[in-house]
Amino acid sequence: MGEFELLERIRERLGAGGSRVAVGSGDDASVTVPGGATATSVDALVEGVHFRRDHASLAQIGHKALATALSDLAAMGAEPGEAYVFLGVPASLDEAGVLELLDGMLELAEQTGTTLAGGDISRAPALTLATTVVGHAAAPRDFVTRAGAREGDVLAVTGELGGAAAGLLLLEKGADRAVDHTGAGLTAQSVVHELVERQLAPTPRIAAGQALARVGATAMIDISDGLGGDARHLAAASEVGLRIDASALPLNAGLREVAAAVGGDPLELAVSGGEDYELLATLPPDRFERAVEAVVEAGTTLARVGDVARGEGVEIRLPGGEPLKATGFDQLG
Repeated sequence: MGEFELLERIRERLGAGGSRVAVGSGDDASVTVPGGATATSVDALVEGVHFRRDHASLAQIGHKALATALSDLAAMGAEPGEAYVFLGVPASLDEAGVLELLDGMLELAEQTGTTLAGGDISRAPALTLATTVVGHAAAPRDFVTRAGAREGDVLAVTGELGGAAAGLLLLEKGADRAVDHTGAGLTAQSVVHELVERQLAPTPRIAAGQALARVGATAMIDISDGLGGDARHLAAASEVGLRIDASALPLNAGLREVAAAVGGDPLELAVSGGEDYELLATLPPDRFERAVEAVVEAGTTLARVGDVARGEGVEIRLPGGEPLKATGFDQLG
């Protein structure tokens, strides 16, 4: 596999750029004509740190590399635009493998209206993907940041939590062999498959993020490092306190059974597990019902899980009133 031949094969797959791309992959730099305001984010996946190739197909790895980056745009309420990918290729990955990985990215790019506009490729000791995404809005004020939450706002989360953590347990600890699929535990193998997919091929909540921005979300963050950790980021940026009712958290189907199979706590998995890539948002109380309707139209659900209060930090209360420690994933921990 030669570098230039591989790059040519890649460019053949990329095709024409989006309406904002004047010069795409193949030149020294891409040229875009965005207009309005842009939001840019970078996300990286490294083999042995963020994924294992014996757990995921190459197409799933490519999907996840783009999905995790697009999730940051979803949290801003941005319209996806362009993506730029650095690919570090180990000696164990051949040309067919690189193209399979790219095809996983391209499928999600097509689904989300994202243009793969360029990037770089190099030899690396482990498979590495660093993805830069650019999102768009008419004006800077149209983006939702982490810093706008106000005392009295409603705290809400899209979708369901804990599925990605449960999926990782199924992959790493063989919990699927300890869970009853016949009726007493998980009722169908399809539930196990859904949990594993939450881990390997997450869905960036692009449409939900745009819907929340339109109805007036005051602050927003994607849940990549766990609800507890990401809630702390939002609270710190907004200089407020967040009060979360653990009994109100929407849990993925099958989470309790997987947790029981490995002796874990489902609420702890939902709060600290990470990689759900749902959205945590704050909204004025009078906009919450409209937000629920808008998010349902965008293809998912929205649950009220707490409130914004005076003070600082995050307080998560269990059904009996005792506190649940708010933790999250630390990339350097």
